[in-house]
Formats: sequence, C-alpha cells, structure tokens
Amino acid sequence: MRTLLLILFASFILAACKSAPTGRYTQHQDTAPNHVAKVPETLDAVPKYEAYRMFNSRPYKVLGKHYTPLTSGKGFEEVGYASWYGQKFHGHLTSNGETYNMFAMSAAHKTLPLPSYVRVTNLDNNKQAIVRVNDRGPFHDNRIIDLSYAAAVKLGYHNKGTAKVKIEVIHFDPDNNVTVGISPTVTYDEYLGIAPLPSAPIPSSEVAANASVQSDNLPQTSMSLNGYFIQVAALSNQKKAESISNVLSALYQVPTHMPVVGNVYKLQLGPIEDEALAHELLEQLKQNGYPQAYKIKQTL
Repeated sequence: MRTLLLILFASFILAACKSAPTGRYTQHQDTAPNHVAKVPETLDAVPKYEAYRMFNSRPYKVLGKHYTPLTSGKGFEEVGYASWYGQKFHGHLTSNGETYNMFAMSAAHKTLPLPSYVRVTNLDNNKQAIVRVNDRGPFHDNRIIDLSYAAAVKLGYHNKGTAKVKIEVIHFDPDNNVTVGISPTVTYDEYLGIAPLPSAPIPSSEVAANASVQSDNLPQTSMSLNGYFIQVAALSNQKKAESISNVLSALYQVPTHMPVVGNVYKLQLGPIEDEALAHELLEQLKQNGYPQAYKIKQTL
C-alpha cells in the first residue's frame, strides 16, 4: 500500500511539472491586457539627456546570434517592422533593470544604447509616438523594434501583430543639444521651436499685463492666478505650446497657464502657493531639460 501511494505521489508531481509554465514567465503566449477599463494613457515619453547604462553595452548572444550594442545612438535611423509586447512581460524586469509596464511609452531594441529615446512613425497612417528604449529585443530577423502595448495603441496597430515603421533616435548630449535621426544638431530651444527666454525675470507689471492678454483660441479659466509661476518657454506655435503644456502638466501634476503676447505663447506652470514648492519644481525643470526656466510671483 505504501509503495502504491509513493507511485501515485510521484505521478502527480510529474504531471504538475509538465503542466506548469516553464521559464521566467507565467504565460506561454503574449497577449493584450486581460482587462482594460479605458484607453491607456498615451502621452509621449519626454526626451532628455540620460547617461547610457554601461552594463548594457557589452556584446551578447541570443538564440545563437551575436549582437554588439552601439556606443551612441546619435544619427541613428531605421526602417522596418515593429511588433509589440504586453501581458506576458508586464511586471518583469527589462534589460535595463527596470520593471516593464505595458501601459508606459517604452520599447525594446537589439543594439541601441540603453536608455535611448526614439521617435517612431507608423508608415501606414503617419501616426507618431516617442518612446524610451529600456529593453532588448525583438529577436526576430524581420522586426526592428518591440513597442509597449500603449505605444502600439498610439500608433494604431495594437489590433494586429506588426506595422511598418521608421525609427529616429532623439539624441541629447550633456549640454542639451539635440539630434533627431540624421537631421542637423540643434539647441534644445530650437528642437522645441521656442523663442529664447529673457536672462532675468521680467517686471511684475509686465507679468500682469501679459496675463491679462489671452488668445481667442485658448479656453478661459476661472482659477485664481495669485501665487508663483514657473516660466518654462515662449513659443510661436500654438499646437506645440499646447502639446508641451499637456506633457508638463501630466508629468509634474501642476496646472499650466499660457498668456499670449502678440504671436508668442508664454508657457507657465502654476499657480503654486508655496514658494518652497515652486523653487523645488524650478530645480527639477532645470535638471530635466529646461535650464532657462525661471520663477515669477504674481498677485492680482
């Protein structure tokens, strides 16, 4: 009887081992999210200077093929097919040592330095997305990049496996000079299409006058404009101003204010009642690609 029980127990263990998923992931096949309550947030990744992670620069081998990562992504462009990855990899570590989030604007590439920022254009519909490359893959000969589920949604191909795309690295150097693909290198202000900011804060009387001039095309707001504002940029292109405004508002969780003088849209973050918080936000902006930002105080 004891021998029979041991045989039955061993059979049960073998059956369990055969049926359990093997390897690192609990899913055999990748899928879209099991449940999506709403369309995922698809704000572009915000490119900025980030030092490459040197431990990701070593040559490596996958499925019998050798890969040598690039030492720099500057001037890199490529055309080919993009795939996307989702539920199977969600929550697992990327090659960069970060946690993969299928709802973030990220991607995997076989040889680009990690991390890199890439503008991806779907050549079938001209939709674009900016993603942060923080992983390795896809390891298929006919695919050049693996995008997150959210990025695939923004590019309009999440309901099918692949799309033909063009990828262009958005390269920042330590001085915030920017090179997009094979285009000439420009300053950060030129990349954003913004006018130079004054080197010192403008007089409070001018601030009040600027705030009272609103564009006919911009929505009016009833919020109080008392407090501190961070002047981030001055742009002549309204759509670009609104796009950057949306990104910064979501990124820093601060309202935006955009007075218009002539044809120039003055992008400001605020109002912020606490001066210490305003100063902290200013320092973050300076470190993250807006070195000419400055703080102003406004009382109406």
